[in-house]
Amino acid sequence: MDLATLIGIIGAFAFVLGAMATSGGIGIFVDVASILIVFMGSLFVVLMKFNLKQFFGAIKIGMKAFMFKIDKPEDLIEQSVNMADAARKGGFLALEEAQITNSFMQKAVDMLVDGHDGEVVRNALEKDIMLTEDRHKLGVSIFKAMGDVAPAMGMIGTLVGLVAMLSSMDDPKTIGPSMAVALLTTLYGAMIANMIAIPMADKLELRMKEELLNRNLIMDAVLAIQDGQNPRVIEGFLKNYLAEKSRQIDTTDGE
Repeated sequence: MDLATLIGIIGAFAFVLGAMATSGGIGIFVDVASILIVFMGSLFVVLMKFNLKQFFGAIKIGMKAFMFKIDKPEDLIEQSVNMADAARKGGFLALEEAQITNSFMQKAVDMLVDGHDGEVVRNALEKDIMLTEDRHKLGVSIFKAMGDVAPAMGMIGTLVGLVAMLSSMDDPKTIGPSMAVALLTTLYGAMIANMIAIPMADKLELRMKEELLNRNLIMDAVLAIQDGQNPRVIEGFLKNYLAEKSRQIDTTDGE
């Protein structure tokens, strides 16, 4: 569970709803026509940009902003060094006994054990990384599209409300409801874009960068093991993937 996402979205809505409650009650900020224009309108406009599978898959993708388990780079480096030690002592077949929970690392090690050429391994892993990036970018693009469309639909709702208001100026009773539609649609559009869609897109983009970093780390580690490099040397250059303060390279020889 990503507490930052959960706390952020709950906190943002709590403060906004709290402000509404102290400004005459939440009820005056609810308008069915505005909801239909902005919420439903935005969904259908975004649907036009993607196919059905991609659109409905956005729900599953969006959950990664809340629940997403990813290996720590430090743990991957430690496991890579241990595998390098095992490979130097018992050959690549010794890696069959390694306990690997990361599916991408398991795929890479399987190719290593099967004796594939280094270039074949690199090409296969790079292809996997590219396709993973494409899937992540699709998820990000769906939420970014929602962030772009929602304010525009809010503006359309505002124009609808203004037209309704101006067309019935002779009846004072209709001016208030029409103005409410005009203003609330702008509010709803801004809330959807800035409190849900754009933050979700940014968080999913962060998840993408984290996963791509791990996969590139794993690819470099496996290729280095295949080249027979010293485990300490492998550890040293893999720690380039870490922040500067996290790099504590053990310079002892791994022979």
